[in-house]
Amino acid sequence: MTFPTITAFYAAILGLIYAGLSGWVIGGRLGGNVLFGDGGQDGLQRRIRSHANFQEYVPFTLILIGLYEAAGGAPGWVRGLLIVLVIARILHPIGMFAPVNSPRQFACRGGGIIATLAVMAVAAILLLFRSA
Repeated sequence: MTFPTITAFYAAILGLIYAGLSGWVIGGRLGGNVLFGDGGQDGLQRRIRSHANFQEYVPFTLILIGLYEAAGGAPGWVRGLLIVLVIARILHPIGMFAPVNSPRQFACRGGGIIATLAVMAVAAILLLFRSA
């Protein structure tokens, strides 16, 4: 088993995105004078959910991809999956602030969700085939 260097590089990029989302939530809390929860503010609730959604899906997906890479998986698959994951995780919060039922909401939020789940599923399948 080797160190998953490609995954580590993209994990660092995703870590910076997560730090940015964290700052975005903090800024919303400070701007709205909200110490706990969302203070009933729709915009802050959307920021919090964007941040939480990232935290709910990215770590597990990175683990799957990192294990696949460490097990000798194809670098092209690893890099491709990670590029799609980064794009998906940038699109999702943009879509969270799009008008309801707008093309931007479907493309960004919906696309980000679908792409994230697809990356997770493909990584899991690749890992199953690699480790079987």
